[in-house]
Amino acid sequence: MSQIDIFEAKSSTPEYVAAVNRLLKQLCSSPCEMSAERLQRIVEEHNSRLLLLAVDGEVMGMCTLGFYTSPTGCKAWMEDLVVDETCRGMHLGERLFNFAADFAEHEGYDTLMLTSRPARVAANRMYQKLGLGRKETNVCLKVKSPSQPSPSGRA
Repeated sequence: MSQIDIFEAKSSTPEYVAAVNRLLKQLCSSPCEMSAERLQRIVEEHNSRLLLLAVDGEVMGMCTLGFYTSPTGCKAWMEDLVVDETCRGMHLGERLFNFAADFAEHEGYDTLMLTSRPARVAANRMYQKLGLGRKETNVCLKVKSPSQPSPSGRA
């Protein structure tokens, strides 16, 4: 039986960077790569948590939690939930989701939200099985062009 551990990344290590990039290739439909610097930024920010799932010591899944408070409540967003394709069907996505949901609740957040592309059929089936409801909304997106400087000086 495999040893499953889920934990918060507290530092940027070459192992974590490699694992995150391997998982991003499986998650993203367009090329996406994370640097050691960006991973370090995530682990240093108080409103972001990178949760990693390890199978027998090897990182095989991840998700990110982002936290904020608004006039309508304390909210957490879950992003980039992915389990390595070699481990799918082992219910690790459910375990990672439940760990993240419990983590957010323990931190005092009363609403957990996520988005999932319709093409991610298995993931959407899992979310329904876990009791997540759908929110009728439009998601609008504005992405900074590479030539625009960031107002905060962040990359």
